[in-house]
Amino acid sequence: MTAVTADATTTRATRSSVWWVGVAIVLVAANLRPAVVGVAPMLAEIQASEGLSGTAAGVLTALPVLCFGLLAPAAPRLARRFGIERALLGALLLLCVGFAVRGIGPVSTLFAGTVLVGSAIAIGNVLLPSLIKRDFAHRTGVMTGLYTMAISAGGALSAGVTVPLARAAGVDWRGGLGVWGLFALVAVAFWVPQLRRVDRRTGTGGARVTGLSRDPVAWQVTAFMGLQSLGFYAAAAWLPAVFVDRGFTPAAAGWLLSLASLVGIVGAMSAPMLATRFRRQRLLAVGQTTLAGLGLLGVLALPGAEVAAMTALGIGQGAALGLALTLMALRAPDAPHAAALSGMAQSIGYVVAAAGPFTVGALHDVTGTWTWPLALLLALLVPQAIVGALAGRDRFVRSRPA
Repeated sequence: MTAVTADATTTRATRSSVWWVGVAIVLVAANLRPAVVGVAPMLAEIQASEGLSGTAAGVLTALPVLCFGLLAPAAPRLARRFGIERALLGALLLLCVGFAVRGIGPVSTLFAGTVLVGSAIAIGNVLLPSLIKRDFAHRTGVMTGLYTMAISAGGALSAGVTVPLARAAGVDWRGGLGVWGLFALVAVAFWVPQLRRVDRRTGTGGARVTGLSRDPVAWQVTAFMGLQSLGFYAAAAWLPAVFVDRGFTPAAAGWLLSLASLVGIVGAMSAPMLATRFRRQRLLAVGQTTLAGLGLLGVLALPGAEVAAMTALGIGQGAALGLALTLMALRAPDAPHAAALSGMAQSIGYVVAAAGPFTVGALHDVTGTWTWPLALLLALLVPQAIVGALAGRDRFVRSRPA
């Protein structure tokens, strides 16, 4: 009887621990977008306040995405050195510091704080998929769906409420963006207990993986990650400005972006679960890219249909993110490969993606219209569908022994 009771207690403790880990992962994931997406509805105010041109504003919106790429290779090394749990705690604390620096002074601190938040998010971007692969190997689809849903929800929340919160509190763009630092502190509070789970093996669970740079599957996953991220961040940075130029208020433009993120939760949640039910994900990759294309085409060619267009765009982009993150797990045979593939895909992919906000802003400066920038984003969906279909084939990445 005592043994049975002990077993039952252990089972309850294990379930409670798993539940707590899941909640903590969702909270961390929800903090991976507000620092970036929340800028878009405030961008016009930031430009007016700080005297930024469209090109300079493009650099500001591209900086965190560039950090995602440049800092991604450091994340697996930090995990091997300190453990995934400690590395993620450090990232959350750095995110809080970045929020503080971004709002305390002149335009130079705005850019410096943006680099800090981008660096922090880069670590979370890489390590959370690896953590899911390690701790939820038999629930990869569900947990990746929850993870991507939380990312979309965080983006939706920041896009929709940053301007209204700032107006209600009577603060400028610094105060409006700084609110999200408090949200990051909540994630810190939930993540600290995870440090008890760190054992003596602080690595990601195995030997260092090398040789992915010569693997075609790894490059296909990387290209898909980069192209879908480019489209998302370029749209998130500039679509509110497109709508403001059409006569929408900044708050209304922010809510349209928030709508895309909210409905994106549907795609972000469903795509990983669908992807894990089939051995191949080619049709899913082409289908979600087509849906995003229809949405972007609606924004470009159908003024007055913004709600329908942003709904289609949001579902397509949410599904693309969910599929990209799921492919990092599905194309990897184990957690070390998942961490290595995640690092490669996000490092190179986000460097490519950083060109999106900058190019759209510069192209708008040159042409004086939003037609050509939006047409460029629409055209880039064609190679996205192609590499997505290739990455969706049933095969693993291969590596050389470290």
